[in-house]
Amino acid sequence: MALVILSTTLSYAQTNSELWKFQLAVGINNPIESVENVGYYSKYLNFPTVAIGVQHMFSNSLGAKLDVGFNRSSNADTSLEFKLNYTRVNAQIVYNLKPVLRFLPDRIALVAHAGPGISFTQPLGGFSENKNTFGNALGGMELHYGLSNSLSIYSDLGYAYSLTSKNKYDGNIDGFSFNGDLMYLTFGISVSLNGCRYCN
Repeated sequence: MALVILSTTLSYAQTNSELWKFQLAVGINNPIESVENVGYYSKYLNFPTVAIGVQHMFSNSLGAKLDVGFNRSSNADTSLEFKLNYTRVNAQIVYNLKPVLRFLPDRIALVAHAGPGISFTQPLGGFSENKNTFGNALGGMELHYGLSNSLSIYSDLGYAYSLTSKNKYDGNIDGFSFNGDLMYLTFGISVSLNGCRYCN
């Protein structure tokens, strides 16, 4: 609610600095297993991770975004067999560090982002009933390279920290489930939907 009020207030105060962006990225992920998942270990690098989001900048440095990330992972060679779908939805504050890091070239920007969200995990195959839904806190950093006033390519390194401490499934009885953390690295495009006063 506070985010909505802040968004509305700043939008009215700075109507000339509004900027909407659409972001789409693809990459890799690394789920961090909890201690309950003895015998189940994912590959260190898993593909794909797909992230899609909409971002609004209130000023040249402060903004907010809503994004969804889908991640697929599978077992390592030394692990019992499994596959996992991990989906997250996050509302985040965005801060463009460009005004602070003035030494960066004109076309390059660093953007920090963080905020709460919800994670949905579902193992596939024989463990498909072992679903989990839990809160997360996500933080990350984007590196943008501007191709034009309205288009940039970027990479995003992020970490979704699990806000649950219990595993409701017994691995010895129910098999694989997941409610741990997730690290990801994606590469994608950021497109301005209106206005370019503060394009990266």
